[in-house]
Amino acid sequence: MAQQGETRYPPGAQILVRDEEWLVRTAPRTDYDGVKIEAIGVSEFVRDEEAVFFTGIDTVELLEPENTRLVPDTSSYFRRSRLFLEAVLRKTPLPQSERGLALADRFLLDPLAYQQRPAELALSMRNLQPRILIADVVGLGKTLEIGLTLAELIRRGRGERILVVTPQSVLEQFQHELWTRFSIPLVRLDSLGIQRIQREIPAGRNPFTHYKRVIISVDTLKNIGQYRHHLERIQWDAVVIDESHNLINQGSQRRALAETLAPRTDALLLASATPHNGDKRSFADLISLLDPAAIADPDHYDPAGDLGHLFIRRTKISPEVRNGIGTEWADRGPTRSLHCPATEAEERIFAELTEHWLPAPPSSTEFGTADRDRTSVSTDPLFAYNVLKTFLSSHVALAETVTRRIAELGKRARKAEDDGKRPDPAIDTEQAALARLQKLTASMGDGSAPGDSAKLDALIAQLTEIGVGPRSATRAVVFSERVPTLKWLARVVPTRLGFPADKDGSVKAVRLMHGGLSDEEQRTCLEAFGLADNPVRLLFTGDVASEGVNLHRQCHHLIHYDIPWSLIRIEQRNGRIDRYGQHHEPQFRALILTSCHPGAKDDRTVAEKLLAREEEAHKLNGTAEAETGYYRADEEERRLIRELVEGGSLEDFFASAPAAADTDLADLFGQVDTISDVELPPRAEIPSLFGGDTAAFVDAALAEVYEERAETLIGLSRSEDAQQRAYFSLSPDQAPDLLRRLKALPPSYLKEQGVAERMILTFDRGLAQDKLDQARDSSDTMWPAVSFLTDIHPVVEWLTDKVLVQFGRQEAPVITSPHVTDPTFLIQGIYSNALGRPTVVRWMAVRTEPGAPVTSLPDALRAAKVGPDLARTGGPRDLAHLQSLVPAAVAIARDHLEKYKEQWAAQISGPLAEYRTRLQEWRQDALPGASARRERQIEETADDQAHLLDQLNTMGRPLLRVLAVLDRPAPDNVLDTAEN
Repeated sequence: MAQQGETRYPPGAQILVRDEEWLVRTAPRTDYDGVKIEAIGVSEFVRDEEAVFFTGIDTVELLEPENTRLVPDTSSYFRRSRLFLEAVLRKTPLPQSERGLALADRFLLDPLAYQQRPAELALSMRNLQPRILIADVVGLGKTLEIGLTLAELIRRGRGERILVVTPQSVLEQFQHELWTRFSIPLVRLDSLGIQRIQREIPAGRNPFTHYKRVIISVDTLKNIGQYRHHLERIQWDAVVIDESHNLINQGSQRRALAETLAPRTDALLLASATPHNGDKRSFADLISLLDPAAIADPDHYDPAGDLGHLFIRRTKISPEVRNGIGTEWADRGPTRSLHCPATEAEERIFAELTEHWLPAPPSSTEFGTADRDRTSVSTDPLFAYNVLKTFLSSHVALAETVTRRIAELGKRARKAEDDGKRPDPAIDTEQAALARLQKLTASMGDGSAPGDSAKLDALIAQLTEIGVGPRSATRAVVFSERVPTLKWLARVVPTRLGFPADKDGSVKAVRLMHGGLSDEEQRTCLEAFGLADNPVRLLFTGDVASEGVNLHRQCHHLIHYDIPWSLIRIEQRNGRIDRYGQHHEPQFRALILTSCHPGAKDDRTVAEKLLAREEEAHKLNGTAEAETGYYRADEEERRLIRELVEGGSLEDFFASAPAAADTDLADLFGQVDTISDVELPPRAEIPSLFGGDTAAFVDAALAEVYEERAETLIGLSRSEDAQQRAYFSLSPDQAPDLLRRLKALPPSYLKEQGVAERMILTFDRGLAQDKLDQARDSSDTMWPAVSFLTDIHPVVEWLTDKVLVQFGRQEAPVITSPHVTDPTFLIQGIYSNALGRPTVVRWMAVRTEPGAPVTSLPDALRAAKVGPDLARTGGPRDLAHLQSLVPAAVAIARDHLEKYKEQWAAQISGPLAEYRTRLQEWRQDALPGASARRERQIEETADDQAHLLDQLNTMGRPLLRVLAVLDRPAPDNVLDTAEN
């Protein structure tokens, strides 16, 4: 009978349910039906079928170690035994006490210490759960840091169910990176993905249970009312929320989504280059998602001291980053501010704005005027500045804004009349001014001819200087805040550059992207711009592409057609091409519209000064974020405009901004970290019979599973490229159990690469990277033709599972070696916590002679020289005698585990005790002065965290498995392998 909290079904264990054999994958404890066992079929009738059992419902028989049946291994060089042992080693999750990284060096990326640091922090002993905020600035590779952390969780058995939430513009980019770099397949649930799944599953079924690892846009999922009932019924292993600064606003849909997900996941990874809005209370709310007991008083806390284990932040000039990136990130060039003197038509608009919309305020003597009667014609001073900003974008955008405003004021006047009131006289004044602006913009017509628009002419000149044209591969991205401006540019620029149009009027060389496009339309824009052989040369985009989007693969030229009045937004834009992996100097240009009209507010008033400020801050700190003390672009711009409305200047705005005060958050997020060590994080020690060589394991597994007939049975074929780099291919459609696993891969990848018919794989990093680069240089697809095999690749996991069932029910092989003196039993021992996760894993070598010490399984294998050179020289001396020793060996192993249980468990209980003390201190500090509602929240949080602490401690008896026995061969068959 299992003790309370004991988990008897670790991954890799064999169980008997409904008279069929199954292999345990995961076994978390539930609150209602005992242990939930996810398993895969082993015996003939259920082979490779997936199933879920609950110990409170089903009779689950764990095959007890004392009943293990020993069978001689008759395979050549004991290959079957070696594969079986290696599979068990690979399949066993790393214990909770193992903090070293296990897989960080095994992926398709550069081994940079700074990118591995977040995984190290997430697994640190101070964290109750793997929960961190990755707050690195734009361009450092937060997606790669997330991938590394997820991979480590998967290796620990804590990454089976993963949910990634991102902006829709980066869905496929994120999905692409995690598959091509880490072999982590995420099913994309964009609008098309959800429709596809709803067609495949029965009505009313939870779409999030159909696939175990999914990625979905925050725009889709934030409709919490539609999805809450589904999300509340799922417990995730890991949830990732990208651009998590959007979660700060209490009461918003995004915040409600985060509050639904946070308590229903073990690991929580938040990522944001702008992780707070400068308000300590708001930042405390964000941190509470990671650890609700981290901050007692949200108005008074030390971010660095109290929260250092919950977030990590570096910039490009951080010592650890600077020392690690080498040539993988070229230094950016200076931002070129290009003055564009306004045309006569544009000067007339400047005059209208200066005289009627934005006159000098009554209290100002600016520009020599002292006219106290000069006020804006607009009923809303803030709108007057919106008119200016729209015009600084383009006359086309201004025309649309004016048209909408005329309609809005007309509705307002009619409503007043309908209500029996006299319309505000100011409406007539503004309507008259709007009519004048409408006439002025109409006089410019399309504005596409040379001389019509100063900035358009400058843009054409700059693109020509850069080399963008029909006979050039050079690319550029052009940013504008206004959709009408983007549409106009996408229409008129190609013709002036000489790009030909198709019969339908479209131009292959141009892509237009803005927030009004669907997620699929945005995806195709970004994919086309990122493929070298694609004819796209120009991307006109709004700030929808300023967060998280990679535009640097084929581009290092960026032009600001108009400039956001926000340092944060400028930095985010520049970060699209100034990021890790950019091998060319990122070059930035900004078009500055200037006016000679006295008192005119042109781009020199704000925009040009902001550009200079961003560039200076980037050189000094690696980020412009802390310059103003505002950490949200919309708030920064709103406060700046308010300053201008009240008669101030940009300099006044900087002087009065929160950054001028010595706030904790400004100090914390404005500073560069002091980590200068480029040493990689510590590595986990994992025994291996193949020296950690996954390629050798896969080769041997294919030969053993298919008895040297893999060429016939699954179409296995091996080859080399011109540089003698090895790869192989197989046909998944000839292996239905593998094909089922591959259905989780991106549909576009499966279709474009014909994966079901032929999947090409390699362990060679150079070949895999070249194929990834070739895919980016292609015009057809972003997916590489060759898949890099990592330890967590579906093909490797498929073979590992097949190897695990090579021996029958509760069988253990006997390996004979002339280097063994006494029978040695190789036994796995696992202690777990109440959540079913291993806390202690021991690989033991047990001899039954009185007083013989228990040694390590790897040492015993080395001493017996078990490896590819150990020839089979005969069976064991006395199989019946060995069989009779099994119960005694199990008893010795159990006694050994119990003897040292407290010592090993202390590695877990020590940090948990420290957290329990912090939890008590938090409760004591948080309760005084709390309202009744807040007091209930504090007590509930303390109880929840205490319950989690109880579940994380080592509990119950150990699970033991006899894996194999080492014995000396019978005397008549002894043949020294060295002589053989």
